[in-house]
Amino acid sequence: MTATAHDAPVRPRRSRRPLGGVLGAQPLGLLLALPYVLFLAAVMAWPLIQAVWISFQDYFFTAPAMVVDHPFVGFENYISAITDPDVRQSFKNIAVFLVINVPLTAVLSLVLASALNRIVRFASAFRVAFYIPYVTASVSLIGVWMLLFSRNGLVNTILGPLAPEPSWLVNSALAMPSIALYVTWKQLGFYILLYLAALQGIPKELYESAEMDGAGVVGRFRNVTVPGVRSVTALVLILAIITGANLFTEPYLLTNGGGPDGASATPVLLIYQKGIQQTNPDVASAIGVLLVIGIGMLSMLAARSGRET
Repeated sequence: MTATAHDAPVRPRRSRRPLGGVLGAQPLGLLLALPYVLFLAAVMAWPLIQAVWISFQDYFFTAPAMVVDHPFVGFENYISAITDPDVRQSFKNIAVFLVINVPLTAVLSLVLASALNRIVRFASAFRVAFYIPYVTASVSLIGVWMLLFSRNGLVNTILGPLAPEPSWLVNSALAMPSIALYVTWKQLGFYILLYLAALQGIPKELYESAEMDGAGVVGRFRNVTVPGVRSVTALVLILAIITGANLFTEPYLLTNGGGPDGASATPVLLIYQKGIQQTNPDVASAIGVLLVIGIGMLSMLAARSGRET
């Protein structure tokens, strides 16, 4: 009886690509992404590491050629930041901003993108109209906004006796909501484009099936559009959180640096004031680290909700 090929022991195949498990299925793609990874490491990761290191030191600015010791102080800078009433107020202000800005941005962007997606005539003109505020310089738009919401501006003229006193941007209760509305309006065009791109990927057959099942406009929007753009919604929430938490230009210009009485001050504005103007980079770095931790937690919640909803 002779042995056949089926009786021969099967030897394990050796991998022809020993680095395949490390580099993945597309090593060329990893190589092409390497320059951007290095850019992020140099521009984002290294400054963050430096900020964490400074936040645990008694750090102060010196001349470039001067070498001095920066003693380790533990969490002293973090305690100074947390116990500072101005810092606590700035985090409360940014929480108010995010509560108004983030959901308003997501809802308005999706609704307007859905409407623009159905428009046939002048669709490009409408899309450009929404995108113009996003690409326009903030300084020029803020000037227009200040004129509109000043005491004798157009908004108060239309409201008449219902106009708030003091006016919007100098009212401690309305300053931050006014900034949130301004930022929502300015950045709406960018998020509309994201949703428009996502809407192109939803098959029209789903809308036709929903319509045959008796779903109206609202039903098709709730059961087809909203689930179809779920991943983009998570991206919009994350970008809106990151952008809003890093708010600086708008309160610096609209309310003259966080006024009135700190009602519109933000953590990034305080980082600038304490780190540059008051030469306390250690406390400013501690505020920045706390802000990064808060942004990271909120972004993870947004990403998680985007997967589960």
